[in-house]
Amino acid sequence: MASTATDLIIDADAHVVESDHTWDYLDPLDRQYRPQPLESREDAGVKLQFWLIDGKVRGFRFPAFSAEELERRSHQVGRKFADVKESREMGNVDLRIEYMDQSGVDIQVLHNTMFIESATERAPVEVALCKSWNRWLADIWRQGKGRLRWSCMAPTLSMTDALDQIRFAKENGACAVLMRPVEGTRLLADPYFYPVYDEAQKLDMAIAVHIANGSAWLNDLYRHPVPIAATLHRFRIPTVAAFNDVLLSEIPHQFPKLRWGFVEASAQWLPWVLHEAKNRFKTLGREWRDNIAREYRMFVTCENSDDLPYIVNEAGEDCLVVGTDYGHTDISSDIDAIKLFRQRTDLPEHVKRKILSDNARALYAI
Repeated sequence: MASTATDLIIDADAHVVESDHTWDYLDPLDRQYRPQPLESREDAGVKLQFWLIDGKVRGFRFPAFSAEELERRSHQVGRKFADVKESREMGNVDLRIEYMDQSGVDIQVLHNTMFIESATERAPVEVALCKSWNRWLADIWRQGKGRLRWSCMAPTLSMTDALDQIRFAKENGACAVLMRPVEGTRLLADPYFYPVYDEAQKLDMAIAVHIANGSAWLNDLYRHPVPIAATLHRFRIPTVAAFNDVLLSEIPHQFPKLRWGFVEASAQWLPWVLHEAKNRFKTLGREWRDNIAREYRMFVTCENSDDLPYIVNEAGEDCLVVGTDYGHTDISSDIDAIKLFRQRTDLPEHVKRKILSDNARALYAI
C-alpha cells in the first residue's frame, strides 16, 4: 500500500455480490435453507436474477448484464461500473486488490447485497444465512490480508445469535454491524436493538446503516407504477429518516461511544435534516452545537454529484466519508468515485483528506 498509516485512503462503501459459493459455509443442518439462484431468460443483454429462499423469492439481486450492455449503460450515465464478475463476487480476491491498487484505495469496507431487502421472517433461516455470509466474509478478509474490512450481518430475529455473530465478526475483520433502516416491523430507535448497540460499542464497532429496507410489506408497497422512482421510497428515504430518528433519540447519550455510518443515500439531504433537528432540539430542551453530527458520532457517505462545498459549510467537514459502491450498477455506483474525488478543486486539500481518510478511520476504527 502506498499510503502511510495516517492517511489511508478508505472506500467507505464497497460491496460483495453474493453467489452460490456464499452458501457453501452453511452448517450441515442448515443446508435445507440454502438459497437457490434463479434466472429469467436473457433479453437485450439483461438477465433478471433472483434468490429462492425458504420457498419464496426474497432478498435483493441485481440483473446480470452482458459486457456490451454494461458498457452501454456506463456510457449512458457517465459512470464506470465494476465489469469483472470474479471481482464483484469475490471469486478472485486478488482481482479486487488489483483494482484497489490501480485506484489508490488502501482499504475497502464491504457491505452485503442480498440483505438490502428482507430475506426471511423466520429466525432459523435468518440465523443460518447470516452465519454463512459472515463466514464467507471472514474468509475474504483473511485472503485480503487486512485490506478488505466488512460489516457483519446480525440475525436480529434471534438476539442471542445476533450477539454471537457480532463477536465472531469482530474476531474476523469486521469493523461494523450492518443495520437496515427498517428491520421487520421495527425502526432503529426501538429499544429492542439496544443489545446490538451495546455489544457494538463494547467491541469498538460502528453501526453501518446502509440503504436498505428490511420490511417485505414496505418493499411490496413501494413497487409502484414508476419503477425508477421506487428506490427513493424503498431505500434512501428510510435511511434519511433513520439518521433523524437516531439524532433525536436518547441513543447518542445511552451509547456515548457508539459510531454510526449512514451509507449510500448521498449527503445532499444532510443540511435539511440538521436544520429540522435544530428546531426540534429547542422543543426537547437540548443544546445544539454546529458540529452536532460529529459530536454524536454520526457519519454520512457523500457522492461526487453532491454540492459538497455547501454541505461542508452547513454540516461541517468532520462527518463525511466517501465510497465507490463497487460491485453495484445503480445510481450511486462509480468505481472511479474516489479517483474523481481526489481531483476536485472546489474543496481544500485538508477537507478532502478528512473525507478520504481521517473521518473514515474514525468511523470504522481503522
